[in-house]
Amino acid sequence: MPQREWLEKDYYKVLGVSPSATDKEIQKAYRKLARQYHPDANPGHEEKFKEISAAYDVLGDQGKRREYDEFRKLGPLAGAGPNTGNFDVRTEDLGDLIGSLFNRGRSRGGPKRGEDQSAEVTISFEDAARGATASVVVIGDAACSVCSGTGAAPGTVPKACARCNGTGSVSDNQGFFSFSQPCPACHGRGLIIEKACPSCRGSGVEHRARTVKMRIPAGVEPDARIRLRGKGAPGKNGAPSGDLFVTVRVTPDSRFGRRGSDLTVRAPISFADAVLGGVATVASLDGPVSVKIPPGTRSGQTFRAKGRGLPDPKRSGAKGDLLVTVEILVPDRLDARQRKYLQEYSKVFPAEAGSTGR
Repeated sequence: MPQREWLEKDYYKVLGVSPSATDKEIQKAYRKLARQYHPDANPGHEEKFKEISAAYDVLGDQGKRREYDEFRKLGPLAGAGPNTGNFDVRTEDLGDLIGSLFNRGRSRGGPKRGEDQSAEVTISFEDAARGATASVVVIGDAACSVCSGTGAAPGTVPKACARCNGTGSVSDNQGFFSFSQPCPACHGRGLIIEKACPSCRGSGVEHRARTVKMRIPAGVEPDARIRLRGKGAPGKNGAPSGDLFVTVRVTPDSRFGRRGSDLTVRAPISFADAVLGGVATVASLDGPVSVKIPPGTRSGQTFRAKGRGLPDPKRSGAKGDLLVTVEILVPDRLDARQRKYLQEYSKVFPAEAGSTGR
């Protein structure tokens, strides 16, 4: 039971602030400690990070902090024995009593963040290279298309709850205690729906397919997972929506390959160009590129054209290179004249002489 832990844990001490600290001071202290002890940055401090998060979960919420402070004041009473004036209470009995008061009226109808959702989109190699706007089909919970998520019938609107004045919570006075709890009339929503939407029956949510437009950054990697904040399932009772995680599939291209932000392409050259040197013209995303082929080039050798590759999505304005791998063409048909010249060449440059080359 969390309330029993409140008797044992001094959350102000955990965050290193005083009980009179402002909300801003508490938030600042939490962020500093969270960065210091986050498991990703500092492995081995998972329990410390959980303790810090638990402290902020209470002190970072004004309602919970008020309840925590009131509950902590009972510390001396919780340890009282049979000879302490008008109180004859055992520690465990008091914990159960107060716990029941805190939990009274808590309902599943209170605010709840929407669930995260996932989807996939397939784009062409060129769209991945240049960036594009894509439409993603998401199937799952979505805001009702009839009432736009209000839960009220068309032509009507939810009204502020008269019981809690639209706050979603009411005070429960227990003698010298005052506890805040979700309003039983509106179940913590703060709103009353007098006429429910006939499609979603007042929930404001329906299960359907919907289309979400997203911007895909230039140079996106195949199978990259892009997070769209607030584009997931709708939250309940005024809570924020979840996030949408989109996996980007990229169709292969017959001309190009890629290595990170580098674009790869193959360039066929003649035997004469490989021996004597020449120029190879290859395709790139921005048009033809000429690459100088030095004398003595071997098949499979790769040359680099700087800045002619893909945009780097992690570095604004940066681009990879174009990696050109040459392939020496071997003719499969020769006429008599060509055959004669090759035979003469083989006499002048026997295979043994070429085996010691570079």
